Amino acid sequence: MLEWRPLLNLDLFFRMIKLRTYIFIDSLQPQLATYLGTVSQGFLPVPGDACLWMEVAPGMAIHRLTDIGLKATRVHLGQQVVERAFGSMIFHHRDQSDVQETGRAILHAMGSNVEDRQKCRIAWTEIVRALTPDHAVLINRQDRRGSMILPGQSMFIMETEPAGYVVYAANQAEKAANITLIDARAVGAFGRLTLAGREAEIETAAHAAIEAVRNLSGRVVDSQFVP
Repeated sequence: MLEWRPLLNLDLFFRMIKLRTYIFIDSLQPQLATYLGTVSQGFLPVPGDACLWMEVAPGMAIHRLTDIGLKATRVHLGQQVVERAFGSMIFHHRDQSDVQETGRAILHAMGSNVEDRQKCRIAWTEIVRALTPDHAVLINRQDRRGSMILPGQSMFIMETEPAGYVVYAANQAEKAANITLIDARAVGAFGRLTLAGREAEIETAAHAAIEAVRNLSGRVVDSQFVP
């Protein structure tokens, strides 16, 4: 009888993993928590939950890391996306210490720390003021999971690399201003955030979102996709 053996030594396996995004959110804001619930394939988060968003490369490594995280504490798995290049997962729980301990357990297994995450690069930011009805209707007909944008509102759009950082940007923007969350796509090569509201509120939210991700530590990595 043939004996099954793992293809890779575990130490070698963990050394191969690159930490792209690592974000701890102390308290999910109401709109972001509800938005995540619309895309979640696992346990639904609720406003006030603490959460941890992680993204790694290669994508298949996310299964081993998910297993470690779920066995470490009482956290719930809200979402897991496994692509060839990247894999991401989100844990959440009412108790912040459980979420933080899960993160520590995963980083310890990887032989990494928070500073090993890839530093966020802001690929695009823009405020479009006083949207026309045609523009607002088109945005609302596109694939969005959040609220609708209304004619006359101003819109803030942001693109980040890696993608997961838009979740943190969205949460901090919602904390800072009375805005409407239209979209927060946090998987793939780039993350995209769309917010709407009155012009003054959008300006405040944009500043909060940009500063939130700009001040995060991490290793600087040249973009794989644009010069």
